[in-house]
This record gives sequence, structure tokens and C-alpha cells, in this order.
Amino acid sequence: MPTDSTPPACAAILVAAGSSRRMGFDKLAARLGGLPVLRRTVEAFLRAETIQSVTLVCPPERMDLLEGLETTKPLNRVDGGADRHDSVANGLAGLPPGAAYVAVHDGARPLVSPDDIDRTVRAAFEHQAAALARRATETMKRGDEQDFCAESVSRENLWFMETPQVFSLPLLQRAYQIVIDAGWVVTDEVSAMEAAGMRTRFIEAAHPNLKITTPADLALAEALLAKRS
Repeated sequence: MPTDSTPPACAAILVAAGSSRRMGFDKLAARLGGLPVLRRTVEAFLRAETIQSVTLVCPPERMDLLEGLETTKPLNRVDGGADRHDSVANGLAGLPPGAAYVAVHDGARPLVSPDDIDRTVRAAFEHQAAALARRATETMKRGDEQDFCAESVSRENLWFMETPQVFSLPLLQRAYQIVIDAGWVVTDEVSAMEAAGMRTRFIEAAHPNLKITTPADLALAEALLAKRS
């Protein structure tokens, strides 16, 4: 059992099972600073102090993107599912034994920093559920069915959701069981927790953490990586 000086074990699930239809090519294989996007994501979690193991949810061929990667932490793969919540459920079933917490992250967010990962995990240790997020700073508007402006929306207390999203493992398992039993479809784990009536603490990202979805995102990530270097 962990002592007061020994933190609980946290495992990571990296969701990388998508088909990249909007990108037109495999975005996880795209080169970012000379390395595949997926490899940069994996390396960030392997460097994070609070992460004890990494489970990749992806097709077998995507493991080739990690060729030559060396790590002392357990790194394994499971197949994805039809939807994101199915893929995460597969990842939960494939976790190595001993994890008390789990961090779920999009494989297409390669700029996540080990520091932001650790801050979010430690917040989850305190609150049972925490997610990396970004405050809304732009003027917010709601449009109508024809895409004309309908009304202003206050940005106070509005957040853009990011990952990792970190939870007590039994808590997330229970939330997902509720979602699956009800037949709901959720787009992230905070939504699963919300649907199950559970609260999540937001942790403001200290570093850019964009999700690669279009070629323009890849170009922006390249510029941000070059500035960081």
C-alpha cells in the first residue's frame, strides 16, 4: 500500500486508433521536428514522473512509429474500438496490474509537456478527477441554424477541454459502466464523469497542447516546437 510519501501508481492510456479522415493521411505518422507525431506524444508520457506505464490504443502497424524507442517503463498496445469510448474501454481492460489512477490522452496531442502531465496527475491524486484545459479568452457567440449570429455567450468560467484527463481508476470504470449501460456516446472522459454525476477539477495548461486535426495544425505545431527548442 502507498504511504504518505509514496504517490499512487498512475497508468496512461494514449488513444491513437483514429483513421485521420479529415487529415487525408495518417497524422500520427506525420513528422514533427523529425519524429512521428505519435512518438512525441509517447515520449512526453514516458518522461513524466507520475506515469508508471503507457498503454497505446492503436492498430498494430502504428507501433512501427516507435521503432528504436527505449524505455524502462512498461509499454503495451491494445486494439481500438468503433468509437472513442470503446477504445478507452479497451485501454482500461488492457492496463497492467497495480494502477490506482489512469491518465487518458489523445495520441494526436504531441506538444503536451511532462510538467503539465504531472500537474494534472497530482491534482487527480487530490481531487479524484482532474483534466488539463484552457480558459476561453475569445469573444464567444452562438449561431443559429443558418450560421448567423444569434447571441453573445459569456466566456466567464468557460474552458476548452484538452487532455490528459486523469481519474481514480475505480471512479472512471464506474462512470464508463454507467455510460455503456445507458447506451450513451461521449467524446471525452470528463463527459463520461459528468454523465455519471461526478465532478472533475480543471488544471490550466501552462504550455501549448493543440490537437493535430488538419495540415494547418501540423504547421502550427512545427512552429511551436521550434520556438520551444
